[in-house]
Amino acid sequence: MTTTETTGTTTGRPTVLVTGSTSGIGAATARVLAAAGWHVVVTGRDALRGKGVVEEVEAAGGRAAFAPSDLSASPEELREFARAAVEAAGGRLDALVHNAAVCPAVGTPDLSDADLETALAVNVRAPHVLTAALVPAMAERGRGAVVVVGSWMAHVGHPFAGLYAATKAAEVQLGRSWAAEFGPRGVRVNTVSPGATRTPVNDAAADVVEAMTAGTAGGRPGRPEEVAAAVAWLLSEESAYVHGAEIAVDGGIVTTRTA
Repeated sequence: MTTTETTGTTTGRPTVLVTGSTSGIGAATARVLAAAGWHVVVTGRDALRGKGVVEEVEAAGGRAAFAPSDLSASPEELREFARAAVEAAGGRLDALVHNAAVCPAVGTPDLSDADLETALAVNVRAPHVLTAALVPAMAERGRGAVVVVGSWMAHVGHPFAGLYAATKAAEVQLGRSWAAEFGPRGVRVNTVSPGATRTPVNDAAADVVEAMTAGTAGGRPGRPEEVAAAVAWLLSEESAYVHGAEIAVDGGIVTTRTA
């Protein structure tokens, strides 16, 4: 997608839904994409935070709308949300960013049944259902883009977040499969996998995140805006020949150790 083409929406801008975009990497992605000319549908469970992101975007001269969502909901409710997101976008979605995720940071014996179900629902079922609901329309038009936000943890074993790592590995693989499925019909699908990134969610564990990244090539935690920049590139025409790729924005945490 370009950020200058005319679309069939009421805004005249290309439109994108970013899940989990009321804070952290999702909110940064919404701001970066809006600055690049996208009309962004912001979504999450917290309407107050969602309104705040929309106001930030609009204050900077961008366009955004908020559509509330609970991605742990049933498939039918997710399909209803997909319809609401299209309406919020002005009648058409040109791109989709699967960013929302939950991470129960506990060992296997301590993981509750409720957290197990929620992680599977939000991290795997919701992206699958939303892709099935939204991407066929892009394919019918012969044009669109999807970005999956994966994780460095999909590539390593981890003693306290094994389920999260497994769901992210599943999502990365879904991205590859969707690239094969929808790419021939004009919809590019790629993945951005962040490393240990400082967000409001892990503010209380800032020392842990700093220590985790100290021995990497990057030598520091990532910033949400750095991940968002990679997402924006994958949604742009500059990456028109990129299909099924996984871009690590992780400071080398998976592939390098310097200390």
